[in-house]
Amino acid sequence: MVYYYTSRCGNYTLYMGKDKYENEDLIKYGLPEDVWFHVDDLSSAHVYLRQKPGELLNDISDELLLDCASLVKANSIEGCKKTKVYVVYTRWKNLKKTGDMVDGQVGFYRPENVKRVCVDKNNPIVKQIEKTKKEIYPNPNLAQEQLDRQREITLQNKKSYKEQIRKEKEAAAQAKKEKEELSYDRIMKQDNMKKNTEIQKSVEEYEDDFF
Repeated sequence: MVYYYTSRCGNYTLYMGKDKYENEDLIKYGLPEDVWFHVDDLSSAHVYLRQKPGELLNDISDELLLDCASLVKANSIEGCKKTKVYVVYTRWKNLKKTGDMVDGQVGFYRPENVKRVCVDKNNPIVKQIEKTKKEIYPNPNLAQEQLDRQREITLQNKKSYKEQIRKEKEAAAQAKKEKEELSYDRIMKQDNMKKNTEIQKSVEEYEDDFF
């Protein structure tokens, strides 16, 4: 079972698994936009934030960060009893899972990309978020959601690549046109040139014309 919540600002979805086994599915089938939250050095739920495509960790507002950190603290058996705890968070794609790890345990590909925040007990905030709780039954097809998102990203990348190629061709054509307009080559064409034998006037005639 996966639990879904809506942030207080109303624009973001938070979600987490019911137990450590479902956490394994969430670790495996996340999306590139997902951000993972966990209480530091304590057992807790794995809470995920689904950001908008293109957003960065630094784009998470203070209010949204407080929502995620408060929810994960409240879902820690030990952490919920403490006045304050530290919560770590990072991109889902930074989670590292090896065969010797127990269910729910993760490492990181880039530990330097893991952020840490201190959060106090915020029961009013948690209660407000809990009111938005939803369960999807039967369980959502996380593998299919991931596959669909990957296909969508592939199509977007192809579209962006084609658009980039089109712009580069247009820029090259424009540069060539501007170069030709500034070049004397268009003036010095063969049709515009005359041989000495084709000049009928003698030097004296030119001098007469001058005077």
